[in-house]
Amino acid sequence: MTQVSDAARAYSRANSDKFLDELKAMLRIPSLSGDPAHAGDVRRMAEWLAEHMAGLGLDQVEVMETAGHPVVYGQWLGAGPDKPTVLVYGHYDVVPAELADGWDSDPFEPLVRDGKIYARGATDDKGQLFVHVKALESYLQTSGAAPVNLKFLIEGEEEVSSPNLKPFIVEHLELLQADVAVISDTSMRTIEEPAILHSLRGMTYIEVEVRGPRDDLHSGLWGGAVHNPALALSQILARMFNDDNSIAVPGFYDDVVPLTEAEREMIAKTDLSEAQYKASTGVPAVWGDAAYNIRERIAARPTLDVNGLWSGWSGPGPKTIVPAKAGCKLSCRLVGNQDPHKIFQQLKAYIESLAPPTVTVEVRLLTTGKPALFPFDSPAMQAAERAYVAGWGAQPIFTRGGGSIPVVADIADLMGIPVVLMGFGLADDGLHSPNERFSLEMFQRGIETTIVYLEELANVIRNT
Repeated sequence: MTQVSDAARAYSRANSDKFLDELKAMLRIPSLSGDPAHAGDVRRMAEWLAEHMAGLGLDQVEVMETAGHPVVYGQWLGAGPDKPTVLVYGHYDVVPAELADGWDSDPFEPLVRDGKIYARGATDDKGQLFVHVKALESYLQTSGAAPVNLKFLIEGEEEVSSPNLKPFIVEHLELLQADVAVISDTSMRTIEEPAILHSLRGMTYIEVEVRGPRDDLHSGLWGGAVHNPALALSQILARMFNDDNSIAVPGFYDDVVPLTEAEREMIAKTDLSEAQYKASTGVPAVWGDAAYNIRERIAARPTLDVNGLWSGWSGPGPKTIVPAKAGCKLSCRLVGNQDPHKIFQQLKAYIESLAPPTVTVEVRLLTTGKPALFPFDSPAMQAAERAYVAGWGAQPIFTRGGGSIPVVADIADLMGIPVVLMGFGLADDGLHSPNERFSLEMFQRGIETTIVYLEELANVIRNT
C-alpha cells in the first residue's frame, strides 16, 4: 500500500458517520422496481444517486432512460488513458417490505442496532454498491485522484430480472468500455472469512400445465375413469429424479464443467456440517446427490426445484372434484457451460415423453439466465485476493456462488472483460427477508478493501 491509499483509508474512517447518514438517506427511498405504484420512488432514487455522485466530482453523471426504470451512469476518468478502467455494477432497486411481513421496525426507516443497520436494501444492494462510491470519494477528497479510471453502471431493475439491462449494454458498449468489471452483491459466511466468487449459477425457469377434462368433474360420478391431472402431474414430477437424487432429464449434465480437485478443496473450506445445515434451514435431514458435499450441491452443481404447485380445491371445507387442470413452476440453477435454452428443450422433451395419453401437457419457458465461470488465478482475481488481505485483514477464499446475477455473464460475453465478485455482505444478512441488515464493520472494511483493490488493479491490469 502507498501513502495515497493510506490517506484514503484514513479519510473513510474519519468520515464513517457521514457515510452512514448518506446511506440512511438512500435506504429511506422505497425503490420497489416490481411495484408500479412506486415507479416515482424508483426514479427519485436514481436522481438522488446521480446528484450525489455528481457532487463528488465525477466527470459525467447521467440518469439514462430504458424501456423500464432508468440506469444511473457515472464516470471519473482522471487517471488518464494509460491507466486501466474499472466498471462498477450495482443496483438501486429493492424488493417489497412491510411491517406485516415480520419486520421489527419500519423497513424504510433505517435503524442502527447492535452494530448493524436494519432496512430494506441495506445489504442488497444499496449498502454494498455505496462501498464503491465512498471508496472513490475517499481518493478524490485526499489526493484529488484515484489510481484507476472508474465507470458506474447502476440499474433499477435487478429485482425484476433486469429485462432492459442487456439491451442497454449492447447500445452503450463504447461508453461502458473497461478493463475489468467489479460487482458487490454477494456475501460471505463469517466476517473473518471473506469470499471471492468465481462462479454464479444460471437459470432456466419453466411452467408446466397438465389438462384433463374440459371442466372440474364430480369425483363421485367420474372419479376412477378420468385420469386426475393433479395425479398425472405428480407422477411426472416423481420421475424427474433418479434413485440417487440426481436429475433424470436425459442430457442434463452433458455440458457441466467438472469440478477440479483444487476447486473441491477450496469449496470444502466453506462446507456446512449436517448440523449447521439443519440449524440454518429447519429441515429434519439433508437431501441431495450423495456424490457431492453440501456446499457443492448448493453452489457448484446444477439443480431442479419445484417452486410452486396448484390444482383443485384449496379453500375451506370439502369440494369433491376431479380438477380440470394442474400446474407447477420448475426452476433449474445451472453451472458452466450449460446453456439455459438447451436445458429448456431437454426439460420440455422429457416432460412431454412422460405425459400419459390421458392428459395433455404444455411446457412454457418463463425466464433464463446464463451461468458464469471465471478462472480464479487471473490477475484481476489475484489482485482482489491481495486487497482483502491488506484492506480486510483476512485471507479470502475463492468459491462458487449458488445464486444468479444475469448481468455477470452478459458483461463477460458482450464486453469480453473479467468480472470480479467482491461481496461485502454476510450470509445471514436477511436479504429479501424481514429485518434485512448490513454490518457497519462490513461497510467500513468493504470501503477500505475497495480502496486497496483500485490501487492493486492499477499495478496489474495494463501489464497483462
